[in-house]
Amino acid sequence: MRKRLLLFLSLFFLAVLLPLGCSGNRPNVSETGSENANNVLNVYNWTTYIAEDAITEFEKKFGAKVKYDTFESNDALYAKLKPGNPGYDVVFPSDYMVTTMRAEGLLEELNLDNIPNIKNVDSKFMNPPYDPGNKYSLPYQWGTMGIGYNIKATKGEINSWGQLFEPKFKGRVALQDEMRVTLGGILMYLGYDPNTTNQDELNKARDFLIKNKDAIASFAPDTGQALLDQGEVDLTLEYSGDIFQLMKENKDIRYAIPKEGTIVWTDTMAIPKGAPNKELAEKFINFILEPEIGSKISNFIQYGTPNKAAIDKGLIEKKDFENSSIYPKQEVFSKLKYIQDIGEVTQFYDEAWTEVKVGIGK
Repeated sequence: MRKRLLLFLSLFFLAVLLPLGCSGNRPNVSETGSENANNVLNVYNWTTYIAEDAITEFEKKFGAKVKYDTFESNDALYAKLKPGNPGYDVVFPSDYMVTTMRAEGLLEELNLDNIPNIKNVDSKFMNPPYDPGNKYSLPYQWGTMGIGYNIKATKGEINSWGQLFEPKFKGRVALQDEMRVTLGGILMYLGYDPNTTNQDELNKARDFLIKNKDAIASFAPDTGQALLDQGEVDLTLEYSGDIFQLMKENKDIRYAIPKEGTIVWTDTMAIPKGAPNKELAEKFINFILEPEIGSKISNFIQYGTPNKAAIDKGLIEKKDFENSSIYPKQEVFSKLKYIQDIGEVTQFYDEAWTEVKVGIGK
């Protein structure tokens, strides 16, 4: 939604996050001692999903202190906020999760007058179906779900969902431990909509995974790229940018958008209900939407930017902008599908996913 355990994460963690209290626990504003609570911003973002110095730049510009916690799935974010906001000011839900959270009253409505840099956002990311009018969210990054693989191990290019389940890769595949992503990918491979409300189609995806359980080494909680890098698996279903980050360090790693199509997503910036510092949160969102900041983040984590001003100013690294796996051509983009909120039908996905996990035993 992003996020990973690469070398730079260790450097980032030591240099920036430790001093900011990145514990993954409930943020405690009172720990700031003599600091002005109005200048403390509690952020809850995906793991390894921001440029190294973006936080420190914000702190210096606004005289603020950022407390930065991380999560590894939309399900984890939802579970943290559903009982009540423990003190976060800015969160980063994916598109379909915005629909769920705003419907359940978990998000504050944005005051867009306080976010003038909204003008920098590409129009195709504005007024999205998951948040009409951008009342509750603004886009942060976008990308695809695809197959990361070690070409030394596969001994050839990978371009299909089906190749994950070939006998020669038995026990060498990691899938995402996020039901909508993994079930959605299998549904697309079987020729169905990843947002299907047809229970028979969903059951076919469930049965396919269970039938091919011998291929699956693990359901990784957004850490498939680490398993790939360490040689524990040869192929992994992962976020595009996670694999591109890994490719910087490992020349044998490749990324493929399956020919059958895959999931495209937009991660957003939103303010959870009851945020203790909404005004500073809107300043933070506006700061992220500056072309120089937005491009710095996208260049570092290698996801697509929704910031048209950054693109128009030539701030996106050329090699990334020309990479069709980061910015897919139209013929590929036409095969990409967003995960959508499907209301009460979600219970069928929950049931199917539980049966998959039990049936596979991982």
